[in-house]
Amino acid sequence: MIVMKFGGTSVEDARAIERVVSIVRGRLAQKPLVVVSAMAKVTDTLLTMARAAGAGERKTALKLCRSLQERHYNTASELLGTALFTDFHSELGSDFESLDELLRGISAVGELTPRTTDHVAAFGEMLSSKIVAAAFSAHGLGGVHVDARDVLVTDGNYTQAAPQQEETDQRLQSKVKPLLEADKVPVMGGFIGANRSGVTTTIGRGGSDYSAAIVGAGLGAERIEIWTDVDGILTTDPRTCPEAKRIKVISFDEAAELAYFGAKVLHPATVLPAIQKNIPVYVLNSRNPSCEGTKITTRAPQGKNIFKAIAVKKRITIVDVAAPRMLLAHGFLRAIFEAFDRHKVAVDVVSTSEVSVSLTVDSNNAIPALAADLAKMADVKYEGRKAIVCLVGENLRETPGIAAVVFRELADKKIRMISQGASEINLTFVVEEDEVQDVIQRLHGKFFAELDSEVFA
Repeated sequence: MIVMKFGGTSVEDARAIERVVSIVRGRLAQKPLVVVSAMAKVTDTLLTMARAAGAGERKTALKLCRSLQERHYNTASELLGTALFTDFHSELGSDFESLDELLRGISAVGELTPRTTDHVAAFGEMLSSKIVAAAFSAHGLGGVHVDARDVLVTDGNYTQAAPQQEETDQRLQSKVKPLLEADKVPVMGGFIGANRSGVTTTIGRGGSDYSAAIVGAGLGAERIEIWTDVDGILTTDPRTCPEAKRIKVISFDEAAELAYFGAKVLHPATVLPAIQKNIPVYVLNSRNPSCEGTKITTRAPQGKNIFKAIAVKKRITIVDVAAPRMLLAHGFLRAIFEAFDRHKVAVDVVSTSEVSVSLTVDSNNAIPALAADLAKMADVKYEGRKAIVCLVGENLRETPGIAAVVFRELADKKIRMISQGASEINLTFVVEEDEVQDVIQRLHGKFFAELDSEVFA
């Protein structure tokens, strides 16, 4: 069997879902299980209405709810036709009544908790998976809706719940495998699950990819397909560098590095369950299904190019912490990282000297409070409008002198926080955010002028 995950833009409206129907029809012999995201922008709208309700803005929340209801009704009606939609209408109506009641309750209490946030956010995947399953049935594909909350078991860490693979595997075998054996096409929402008490949870934004990998690992899938709106993983962001090329095959390690440092095609955690079971992952384009996409596998051919891709992470702030007399004191570094943990600020790159520590973080509102906390133990300054540039490739570990080639190309640029060695397959550094386009175009021109046809399209 195979797992096919379709992102929000792949199920954004009736026309997009009809494309999904066509793609899945072509895979029926391979016993597909389909995982879908919420329709494009729906999760953002759900979270906006939840916050509005929590702030006591009941009318705003309910107005947004009605607009979502109309969008889903219109999509389902267009897909199913009048007769089938009449039967399906009441089911959708019941879901939106529940959402309406939930928003009124949040507004009455005047508080939005993480648990309630998950409950609201889950409606997007729940609704889209029901509509897609109904569309499959209407087109003779044997679609069956499976509530992800009955299958994906998580802990109780709301908004960032951790899946419990062993219990999830047991439920997949008992609830989903029989459907596949009966030649049905199970359809479930990604991103959502439930804890052991049956309370709705989510596994974080972008988690639909992760859901697909968890399901694929639990059912022993031959492969996992991630369907998006691009042709696969590219050598860099085409908006920054129009010369970007498609990567035919890439290793799990390389893909994970790229995902973490800004490549938006793939959720970083997606690869983990697949690595453990050695299941290849394909990134494909639902708008161009004839394209072979990118294959992500445990071992990929190295090819002749040193790097596979260049990733960029913008909106970065550098935090410099200097305490000459305390840096080498026992427990000082731990105290620094505990401050970051207290303020829930994640660190990307770390650089140390004898008298200071520099760290990069996503620019956000917590940084002034974090800096004030750190100032109790050291001198602190921070600078925003930076970007992390990350060159990734397994050939890097075998190629001496490559850092000299990279920085010779950027001799006139202000480079900060160079890191090579924390990972054997990436070279990372920080530049000014407004220099990104020129930096990427120069590096891409240098390292991707000639491409190995085995690895790149």
